[in-house]
Amino acid sequence: MKKSIFSELYYKVFKSGNPLFLFIGINVIVFLAINLLAAGEFLTGGSDTAADWVVLQLSMPAYYELLPFKFWTIITYMFTQRDFFHLLFNILWLYWLGLIFLDFLSKRQFIFTYLAGGIAGALLYLLAYNLLPVFGNSVQSSILLGSSASVMAVVVATATLVPNFTIQLLFLGNVKLKYLALAYFVLDIIGISSEPGGSIAHIGGAILGFVYIQQLNRGTDFANIFKRRSKLKVVKNKSTAPASAPLLNQEVIDRILDKISQSGYDSLTKLEKEQLFKASKK
Repeated sequence: MKKSIFSELYYKVFKSGNPLFLFIGINVIVFLAINLLAAGEFLTGGSDTAADWVVLQLSMPAYYELLPFKFWTIITYMFTQRDFFHLLFNILWLYWLGLIFLDFLSKRQFIFTYLAGGIAGALLYLLAYNLLPVFGNSVQSSILLGSSASVMAVVVATATLVPNFTIQLLFLGNVKLKYLALAYFVLDIIGISSEPGGSIAHIGGAILGFVYIQQLNRGTDFANIFKRRSKLKVVKNKSTAPASAPLLNQEVIDRILDKISQSGYDSLTKLEKEQLFKASKK
C-alpha cells in the first residue's frame, strides 16, 4: 500500500533522522501556522492581531533590556519567517548547501553550524543595534526573524570546507562555492544600508561558519558539545596489541576532498569513500 504524500513528508522530517529535513520542516510549519492564522483572522473580518502577536513571541528583540524576558527568541527567531519568498530562498539555499555539507561532515556538525550560526548572527545584531548610534532611534522597536543567519553559516562553512566544489546555477553555469559564498557575503555588506538588521545577522552567521571550519581543520571541533559522553569507564589491557589502525590524518582527508572538488564524488575509489565516511563520523 502506497504511503500518502503527507506520510512521506512526516517520515522525512521527523523520522528519518536527517537534521536538514527537520530544520526545513520546522521553518515551513512555523510559516504555515503564522500565515494560516493571519488568513483565518482576515476571513473572519478581524485584523492580524493574533498572528502579529505570535511573530513577536518568536522573533528576537533588538533592545537588550527586553531579551531577558524573551530569552527563548535567540533560538526561535531562526525558524520564523512570515514572507513567502524569504522562506523560499532560505530553504532552497539550506537544502542545496546542506546536502553538500552532509556529504563531508556529520549530522551533529550540521546541527551545530545551523544553531551556532543563528546565535552568532543574533549576537552581532544585538551588539550593533545597542552600540552603534545610527540605530539609537529604532533599537526599541526593531526585531530579528528568519533563518538567513543560520543558512549563511551553512553556506560559508561548506564553501570553506570544499572551496573548489562546483555547482551549476541558472544563467551563470558552473560556479565554485568559494565565489558563491564571497558574492553572498559582499551583497550582505552592501545591504547594510538598506536592510541593516538582516544583513548584520547574515555577517555574524558567515563569520561563525568560516571560523568553525578553520578550527575544525586545525583539529578542534566545537560541535563536540553535542557529543554524548559515555558513563562507562573503559580499562585497557596493556598486554594486548591495539585492535584498530590509527585514525586518518588531515592530509589524507584533504587529498580526498581535493579529488572530489576536481573530479566529483563518483571518482573516489571504494577505499577513499570508506575513509571519508569514517572521518565524517569522528
